[in-house]
Amino acid sequence: MRREELAAHVAGMAVPIGTRMGIEIVDVELRGAGPHRVLQVLVDREGGVGVEDCARLSEALSRELDLYDLPLGPYTLEVSSPGLDRPLKRPEDFVRFSGRNVAVTTFAPIDGQRRFRGRLLGLTDGRVTVRLDDGREIRVEPAAIAQARLVVALEDLRQDLKRS
Repeated sequence: MRREELAAHVAGMAVPIGTRMGIEIVDVELRGAGPHRVLQVLVDREGGVGVEDCARLSEALSRELDLYDLPLGPYTLEVSSPGLDRPLKRPEDFVRFSGRNVAVTTFAPIDGQRRFRGRLLGLTDGRVTVRLDDGREIRVEPAAIAQARLVVALEDLRQDLKRS
């Protein structure tokens, strides 16, 4: 089984556990090689996750993983918050974080460019829309995005503090 398939399988196990705990599974990734493999599970919830949330999910997911004979080999399970530069993976992420600053990398160039920074405008006709820092607007199919992350801006932190 490839890394991506293993990560998808683990995500399929983690999502119901997280849902029962009120925790969103943001991403699952298997990194490293040999005895240094890390199974990273990024989690979030409204208002943020704490150490206790991560520990509870880690325990429950560890028990579930022990029940199945996945070809993971030796690994370390790491459950943590996605941080301020949270990855955006699913269509609902692009809607939820509309209005925030993002960095997007595409698999193939668009007008000779693969890396873009700007304000996320959300989804338009199923495509991710970003107003670039230079004022242009791009629309990208989600499948064409290699990586998308929130970009931490002081203005966004101030707005988040006001909401709290």
